[in-house]
Amino acid sequence: MASDEREIRLAWEHHLGRGRTSEAWLDAILARHREPQRHYHQLRHVAWMLRHLTDLHADGHVDDLHCAVAAACFHDAIYDPLAAPGDNERASAALANTALVELEWDAAATDHVVAMILATIDHDIAATSDRDTLAVLAADLAVLAAAPGPYGGYVRAVRREYAHVDDEGWRTGRAAVLRQLLDRDR
Repeated sequence: MASDEREIRLAWEHHLGRGRTSEAWLDAILARHREPQRHYHQLRHVAWMLRHLTDLHADGHVDDLHCAVAAACFHDAIYDPLAAPGDNERASAALANTALVELEWDAAATDHVVAMILATIDHDIAATSDRDTLAVLAADLAVLAAAPGPYGGYVRAVRREYAHVDDEGWRTGRAAVLRQLLDRDR
């Protein structure tokens, strides 16, 4: 078992629980993150998010680490590079809702996880003051502040996920995404 998977399994068991139903959901999530169209949005990305969330929690920036870990595990559970903007996040949020209900999470915690996943549609940190959501968004985009080597690996992997887009479309689209993030006040 690879270290990323082991790390995710340990976090899942600690924050989402153990048992037959929990393990079945974990196996389903792990399988989704191994799908062939994924080159960046896979197990390593989830494990990296979990590390960032753990650090943010240790620094006092996460109130409910259980919910934040659940959001990290589910936020890209459904990932189709051909999907319309926001469709993957909405489908992932619906999947999380189904899973957490089956895992008998209370409604408030389930709603909190769903809201964090939906916030990853546009990563608009000005739209929320919820510390857990802000932490999930920061962890999801932390690669943008990575050293050149890891950042370059991220760009190459995402480019592979969008191999269906021609080079000009990729450059234009990628620049638009980065410009939109850079143009924000926060």
